Amino acid sequence: MTIKVALSGAAGNIGYALLPLISSGYIFGSKAVELRLLEIPEAIGSLAGTKMELVDCSFPCLTDVVITSDPLVAFNNADVIILVGGMPRRKGMARKDLIQANTKIFSSMGRAIDEVASSDVKVLVVANPANTNCLVALTEASRIPTKNFCALTYLDHQRAKGQIAKRLGVPTNSIKNVTIWGNHSESQYPDALSCGYCVDKDGKNVPLSDLLADDKGWANNEFITSVQNRGKAVIEARGLSSALSAAQATADCLKIWLVTGTKAGEIISMAVYNDQGYYGVRDGIVFSFPCECRNGEWFVKEGLQLSEFSKNKLNITEEELLEEMAAAQELIGSSPMKIRSVSMSTCSSVASLATAATESDMSVYLTSRM
Repeated sequence: MTIKVALSGAAGNIGYALLPLISSGYIFGSKAVELRLLEIPEAIGSLAGTKMELVDCSFPCLTDVVITSDPLVAFNNADVIILVGGMPRRKGMARKDLIQANTKIFSSMGRAIDEVASSDVKVLVVANPANTNCLVALTEASRIPTKNFCALTYLDHQRAKGQIAKRLGVPTNSIKNVTIWGNHSESQYPDALSCGYCVDKDGKNVPLSDLLADDKGWANNEFITSVQNRGKAVIEARGLSSALSAAQATADCLKIWLVTGTKAGEIISMAVYNDQGYYGVRDGIVFSFPCECRNGEWFVKEGLQLSEFSKNKLNITEEELLEEMAAAQELIGSSPMKIRSVSMSTCSSVASLATAATESDMSVYLTSRM
């Protein structure tokens, strides 16, 4: 079986870092992979060079590389779609304008997915504002189950692990079950204490709430802001966005979600469609929760006891997502966006793709918030 993987924004920095991870077998193991690389027409020349490099790498799993500026070609019978291309926030641009510019793009992407993708396609949205972009796409792709969509907050999850490990002086991968709640933005709530633990040198799981019992001031303040602003810190340090870590987090999220699943007792952070009102969060939005993965599906881990502090943080990020949804609704024309079930009838054709999102909208770059 050949896995057909489509990647939008493929000529950008994240796409360039991600392509070897897709092609080498890192994500899908020994299964054959066919790449469909989607870009704006102006970037096709650059993408042709990337295709040459992929061929020159002689990846054993890579069977073909298709480059195109047409979403209907890229997504045709696709099994996995990674949406990296989006409109970045420009100087002086209001947040509402950013939301609406990306709503045009992801409305088109969603309709193209609905029209031609595999009925069991899995879609990971990376481009910011990732949660709302994901919501727009899944709303338009009404033929595809909502559980087949996810927005990337695993990068934030890994950033949180790194900060805790540094604080405790332990290896990063000894930190388990931190949670990113809510939006992939500065309103997100990185939570070390509700579920997190550290695997000590003897293999014992020690709760982070115990290890940080005398350091809760840091856990509830500096830790949170450091994770929320990590993307900015990377840009300030290197002058460019965090393409390497974003690509790695994208690959790892796909691998855990679709291939390996989570290990027993472990969770990862995924921004998923909330159709059940998990943890009292308003349904109908894409919200990051602690998730377990099995057999190619995600499941929100329920039953965590949240402090009043945590509940307040969830309310803050939920409110931002509701504001983003309202801004997107103005363009989509849903009043409000309807809560989707896992299976709905096919929506309208994508004949107006070109008018719904101009070529200038479909930038290969990501916002600095990554």
